[in-house]
Parts: sequence; C-alpha cells; structure tokens
Amino acid sequence: MSYQLSLADVSKKPVFENLMQFYLYDFSEFNDAAVNVKGLFDPYAYLDKYWVEEGRFPYLIVHNGEYAGFALVRFDLSENVFSIAEFFILKKFRRNSLGTTAAHDLFRLHPGKWEVNQIERNVPARRFWEKTISMFAAGEYTNISSDGLQIQTFFSGNKEGVL
Repeated sequence: MSYQLSLADVSKKPVFENLMQFYLYDFSEFNDAAVNVKGLFDPYAYLDKYWVEEGRFPYLIVHNGEYAGFALVRFDLSENVFSIAEFFILKKFRRNSLGTTAAHDLFRLHPGKWEVNQIERNVPARRFWEKTISMFAAGEYTNISSDGLQIQTFFSGNKEGVL
C-alpha cells in the first residue's frame, strides 16, 4: 500500500472543501443535514481556522497518489488534550486498514492525551474508533457515553512526557 499522511498547507484548502462535501453527505445519515439551494452542503464552519489558529492541524490522506480522505486534529491548550475534529476516508478506501493506519499515525505524530468522540447513532464510526483505539492503546483507554456521544480517552506516548 502506497500511503501518505501529510500536513496540508493553505493551497490544499480547496481539496478539503471538495472532500468535505462527500464527508457531509455520509454524515447526513446521522445528523439529518440537508443540502442548500445550490444542492451542496453548507461549508464546514471551522475549516478556515485550520490555517490561522494555533492548535489546529489539517491532514490529507493519499493512497497510491489519489486523495483518499482527510483528518482535522485539534489541540485544546486549556484541557491539554488532542482530539479528532473530523476524520474521513472515501468509501472505496475503507475496509483495507487505511483509516486505522492514518489514525495510528496521527496519534504518534501528536503524543499526549487524546479524546475521540462519535455520535452514538453512528454505529460504524463507533466500531471503527473503538477497534482502532483499542489496538493503538493496547486496550488502555476509557470509553464513556455522555450526551449522545461515545467518548474514548487515551494517551499516546509516555504519560510522563506529556505536555
């Protein structure tokens, strides 16, 4: 598998905007979002912030030279925790460990405390993240349900060396 996870500069923002339409389409099954009068989902409200605010990391996922997805990672300085804001793999690249590989690489790139959450209704995402995080953290993570979300918390790297 020829795979690449790369931090994207602002020149790649149009790629995120386009891939985001597919992501929002997939996600609409769980959040009931609708398209606007142009037949598109409204732009992702926080996308611009990934190139102007500290603690935001936009990654593109490429497989065999083709865009396969993206990940938006945040770091909350007040809580000292990383989180996956959004994570998307195009359907044709799913079920071949690409998503798991990318997620594990993200966790290694950003050592520290992590929190990943999913809408409880999104059973495929819950299964993916529980399996992916359990593999990465060797089963050492918490998994709680709160306010319609499933939330996994774990550490990447040495807990004593965390920020």
